[in-house]
Amino acid sequence: MNKAAIVILNFNGKEVLSTFLPSVVNHSSYDIWIIDNASIDDSVELFTANYPQINLISLGSNFGYAGGYNWGLEELRGKYEFFILLNSDVEVTAAWDRDLVDCLDGKPEYAALQPKILSWQDRKMFDYAGAGGGYLDVLGYPYCRGRIWNTLESDHGQYNDEVQVDWASGACLVIRAADFFMQEGFDAHFFAHMEEIDLCWRLRRSGKKIGYLGAVTVFHQGGATLDRSSPKKLYLNIRNNLSMIYKNVNPLRFFGIIVAKSIMEMAAAVGYLMSGKKEHALGVFRGYRDFFSGIENLERPIKKPEVDSSTSGPVKFIFWNYLVLRKRVFTQL
Repeated sequence: MNKAAIVILNFNGKEVLSTFLPSVVNHSSYDIWIIDNASIDDSVELFTANYPQINLISLGSNFGYAGGYNWGLEELRGKYEFFILLNSDVEVTAAWDRDLVDCLDGKPEYAALQPKILSWQDRKMFDYAGAGGGYLDVLGYPYCRGRIWNTLESDHGQYNDEVQVDWASGACLVIRAADFFMQEGFDAHFFAHMEEIDLCWRLRRSGKKIGYLGAVTVFHQGGATLDRSSPKKLYLNIRNNLSMIYKNVNPLRFFGIIVAKSIMEMAAAVGYLMSGKKEHALGVFRGYRDFFSGIENLERPIKKPEVDSSTSGPVKFIFWNYLVLRKRVFTQL
């Protein structure tokens, strides 16, 4: 069995691959695979012509992030000990892949970890997707060291450490293949957004830990597939966040969470309507509608997980800390 594979998911990514593949090829030691989600642009021709060392897995349809990786990694089952899942719009740095794999390999109690993720556009700022490692508050809202909601911190070495976190970003995620397949991969019902947080939560419930390695830095463009401010992304985040919580907490706790979340999020939808953002308001309503209509497809958790290796992060209610107490930096929490 080979040690590790770098696996990039592609869908109509000609422009981003042209920009970011050179760094991956130049700075990587392990095999590189691209899973193509039935692209209709010239992206496949681009890397097959210019990078013959890259391996290709072609899928017949666009299965999104979750389904695309599930189908593609199935082709690699039994061939690699570790997978490094890398977004197509990420610039990597020297020895990044070996450092990530070596760190995880030396921590058998950990299933996955991420590096420090900075913004490609502004390399002094943390990136939205993962930043300095991810956490979840009591209502299941994700936040990061270096990014709380939409507020980003500048990087001055404050998160150049190794810590246990609640979730690692799918923008750059190294995971043990055995743990990925033990959990049956990502939940394909998510299609895209929060599927890695759900997977990390399931891994923690099985007793595994999730880590962050600040000694490795990558740069993420972000929004290459779907803009962060788009109504569709809002819809997916609402629907998938509810689905993730439903799957990973007991029914009584879920009831309390959804009551609190629905009050806040419906109020936010009304705010969108009043400000003329009708499509954003509809995104919230559709997220709730489609969560409830698809609830029978979601697997409920066992009543009492054997172990839950949650970090019990520094804050219980990120909404209160951010909007009421005006705490915008992780170290203030």
